[in-house]
Amino acid sequence: MLAMPPINAENDMLREKLHTLDAEFDREMRARGFDPAQAENVALPSHLAALYAEREQIRAELEELTRGENQ
Repeated sequence: MLAMPPINAENDMLREKLHTLDAEFDREMRARGFDPAQAENVALPSHLAALYAEREQIRAELEELTRGENQ
């Protein structure tokens, strides 16, 4: 079996983590009566703000990795 290049494995791990965080964030937002689509327009409680920040950080990492692959 061929080994995956490390960068693809890292991308896959980040995508999976992002997917999990997206689901948790949406669930938490709805449980608190917020519309997840309005996350950028409302003041979030600290737990939700931390989830939001982590999601954004992972998105930025994925974008940078993808940009590096395309160069």
